[in-house]
Amino acid sequence: MSQTQTVEQIRQFEVVDLYRQEHPDAESWAVGYGQIEHSPQTQQRVFAMAEVLHEKGCDRETLFKILSALDRVTNAGMWLVVHQTYANKVYLDGRDLEPEDFKTKPEGHTGGSLNIVPAYAGYMGVNAITNFTRSWIMGQGHCVSGINSVNVLLDNLVDVHAERYNLSDEGLTHFVEDFYDYKFNEQGKQASPLGSHVNPHTAGGIAEGGYLGFVQLEYVHLPLPGERLVTFLSDGAFEEQRGSDWTPRWWRAEDCGLITPIMINNGRRIDQRSTMAQKGGTDWFVEHLKLNHFEPIVFDGADPAAFVWAIWEMEQRLQAASQLVERGEGCYPVRLPYGIATAEKGAGFYNAGENLAHNLPLGNNPYKDREAAQNFNQNARKLWVPKSELTKAIAVLQNHDKSQRPQEKNHPLVARNVSVKTVPEVEFQEISDDRQDRNTWTYGQPMSAVDSTFLAVVQANPHLRPRVGNPDEMKSNRMQQTLDYLKFRVTEPEEGIPEAVDGAVITALNEEAIAAAALGNKGGINIIVTYEAFGAKMHGVMRQEIIFVKHRQKMGLSNGWLSIPLVLTSHTWENGKNEQSHQDPMMAEAMLNEAADISRVLFAADYNTAGVITQKIYQTQGQFYTLVVPKRSSVANLFTPEEANTLLQQGAMQLDWASYKSEQSQVILTAIGAYQLEEVLKASARLREKDLPHSVVYMLEPGRFRLPRDSGELAQAASGELCNQLYPDSVSARVFVCHTRPEPILGTLQSLSTGHQHTAALGFINEGGTLNRYGMLFINRCTWGHILAETARVLEIKPEDLFSTEELKAIQGNVLPEGVIIPK
Repeated sequence: MSQTQTVEQIRQFEVVDLYRQEHPDAESWAVGYGQIEHSPQTQQRVFAMAEVLHEKGCDRETLFKILSALDRVTNAGMWLVVHQTYANKVYLDGRDLEPEDFKTKPEGHTGGSLNIVPAYAGYMGVNAITNFTRSWIMGQGHCVSGINSVNVLLDNLVDVHAERYNLSDEGLTHFVEDFYDYKFNEQGKQASPLGSHVNPHTAGGIAEGGYLGFVQLEYVHLPLPGERLVTFLSDGAFEEQRGSDWTPRWWRAEDCGLITPIMINNGRRIDQRSTMAQKGGTDWFVEHLKLNHFEPIVFDGADPAAFVWAIWEMEQRLQAASQLVERGEGCYPVRLPYGIATAEKGAGFYNAGENLAHNLPLGNNPYKDREAAQNFNQNARKLWVPKSELTKAIAVLQNHDKSQRPQEKNHPLVARNVSVKTVPEVEFQEISDDRQDRNTWTYGQPMSAVDSTFLAVVQANPHLRPRVGNPDEMKSNRMQQTLDYLKFRVTEPEEGIPEAVDGAVITALNEEAIAAAALGNKGGINIIVTYEAFGAKMHGVMRQEIIFVKHRQKMGLSNGWLSIPLVLTSHTWENGKNEQSHQDPMMAEAMLNEAADISRVLFAADYNTAGVITQKIYQTQGQFYTLVVPKRSSVANLFTPEEANTLLQQGAMQLDWASYKSEQSQVILTAIGAYQLEEVLKASARLREKDLPHSVVYMLEPGRFRLPRDSGELAQAASGELCNQLYPDSVSARVFVCHTRPEPILGTLQSLSTGHQHTAALGFINEGGTLNRYGMLFINRCTWGHILAETARVLEIKPEDLFSTEELKAIQGNVLPEGVIIPK
C-alpha cells in the first residue's frame, strides 16, 4: 500500500469513528452482524448518503434501523440458501442438523446464490429507505435460491408460493424440500413451483436468466421514463455476450428510465476463473468500462449496505449527468454508472472462493459424511438469526403500506398492459380482375407494406415508445419510410443521413443485441427486421422469451404487452447475390417448433397480406410473430383486402379462382410462401389445360394446422371444419410447396399427410449459390415443373401426361432449364 493510500485509510477511519460517536444508531449498525461486516469505505459512503437523505426528509434513525434489519435478513437469507442446497429440514431455533435431516442428493448453484442474497437484500433496502419500488432483473437465473430465500423471509410471495411457504419450521421445511424436487403433481406437471431458475412464480421475476448474456443486452431498453431498474449481472456472462458494451450508446434520459447495472464480480465461471479474472481482475474491468463510456464504481459485494449505497449513488450520478445534457453542458453518451460488486464466490459460507463454491461447497454429502455435516452445522450457525430478532427486522423492511408503494413482487415491469389507441387503415394495392390471366397481374413489394403499416401505427399512437431492432441494411430491407421517420439512434448524427440522438432504430452488428432492444421495450411498440439467414443468430434470445411467456400463460398470468414481430426478409429465395451463406430458412423452421400460440410463424403471400398481418399484430398481446416477407417488387398481388383478412383469420384458404373443378378434386396443391404460390399457380394452369380437377390452397400459418400439444395450441388451432373443408379425406393426393425445408413442414403438418405414397413436400434442400429467384427454385426442385412431377407421382400417372418432351428432359437434367422451365 502506498503512503497516499495509507494516509487516506487513516483519514477514513477517523471520519467514520467521529460519525459513529455522534450517532448511536450508526454505531449500532456499523459493528455488523453475523457474517456481515461493514468496511470503513462502506461506512464512509453510507454516512455521506445518510446526511444527504436526512436533508431530504429521511431521518437517520429510520435509515440505520433499515440497514441493521438488512444485516439480519441477509444472514438469514444465506442460511436458507445453504439449507435449500443440503437440508430437507429447517429448524428456526438454529439447532444442528442430524444426518437424516440432510438431502440424500444435494443440488444447487450455492455460491452464486449466496452472492446474490446481499445484492437482492440491498435492493429491498434501498426501496424501503427511499420509499420507491424499483424493478429488478437478474442475469444469473441459476441463483434464484437467493432471491426466493429473501422473498420468503419478507413475505414477498406470489400466491402459489404464499400457499406453501411461511416463516415457520413447517413452512421453511416445505420450502427447502421443494428445491430441486423432481416430483410430479396429480395433473402430471412439475409439482414444485421453485424450479432451478427464475420463473414466473419467482416474485418479481421477468426473465429466466438461464441464457447467459441476454439480460445484459436487454436491461437498458426495459424501463420507461419515471421507472427505475436494478440489474444484477454475471462476470461469466460478460465473456459470453459482449453486446452490453454498447449500453451507453442507447440510454437517453428523454425516453429511458434510470438503470443501475451491477456486476456480481466473484471471479469464477463454473470450475475455472473467468476471463476477466485471468486478464487482471477488477482493475482491468474498470479500465474496460471506462473505454466504453461507463463510470465504474467498485464496492463490497458481500455487504447489503454497500448495495444500498451503490444503487442510490448510481441513480444520483445518472440523474446529474442527464441534467447536464438537458442544460446543454453535456452530451450523449453519458458516463453510465456501473457497479462492480467484488466478493468471493459463495462469500459467507464454507470454502468461499474455491472451485467447490459454485455448486456444492462442502465437497462431500453431509447425509453420508460426518465431517461434511459438521462443517455444514458450524458454518450455518454463523448465519443463523434468532426468530424473534428476525421477525423485528422483517417488520422494519415491510413499509409498503406506510409509504403507499407496491411490493417488489408487483414492480412496474412485472405486468405490462399496453394497447394501441388508434388502428390506422392499411393502404391496399389493387389486384387483377382476372387472376387466371397472368398477363393482367399487378405486382407489389410486400416489405413496403410492412414498412408503411408499421409506421402508420407508430404515428397514430405517439404514447408508445417505438423501437426498431436492425442488425444492418435497413434500406436494403425496404424499411425506408420507417427509417426516415424514426432514424438511427446515434450519439453524433452525420449530416444528410437519417440519424438522430433520439432515434428509435437500434442498429448494431450483433443480432441478439438488436433483438433485445425490441424484446426489452415491452412498454412500447416494436419491430425487428433482418436478413432471413441472420435471423438464426437471434434464436437463442427469442427462445428464452418464448419459454418465459409460455410459462406465464400456463400459470394463468397475463402477458399484456404488444406482440412483437420478427421480420425475415432478403430471404432464401431472393438473396442470390450473396451466395449460400445468405440462403437459410432455419429461423422460421426453429420458430415453428416452439409453442404455436406464442410463436406464430407466417409467410406473407403478397403486399396486401403483409399489410394486414402487420396491422393485426399490434392488436394482439403477448405473442411473437415470425414473418417471412419478400422484399422484391416483382411479387404478384393476388389477394383482395377481404381475402387477406380471411387468410389471417383462418391460417389458410382455398383459392377458388385458381382451383379447377375442386368438387371433383384429385389432388390438393398447397403453397406456403409467396414465390412458392406463383409456381403452384403455374402448375395449376397446366393441370387446368390437362382437364385434371384439383384445388389450390395458400397456407399462411402452418402452426395453426399442427396437432395441438396443449390447451394453448388447441385454442389457436384451425377448426376441424376448416381442415376438412381444405383437406377432405376423399382427396388423398397432396403436394405441399414450402418456403422452408420440406421436412419441418411435413412434421408440423403430420395430421394432413396421407403418407409418402400420396403426399409430397417440396422446399429448400440446401442447394444455392449466386442464383436468381428462378435459379433457386430450380436447383431446389420447387419450380412448377417439379410440382407437376410430384403431382404425377402422388396421382400415379405418367409424367408424360403433364409435360412436353423437352420439359420432361429439363426436369430430368438432360437439357438446360432456361427458356423451358424457368425464364431465360
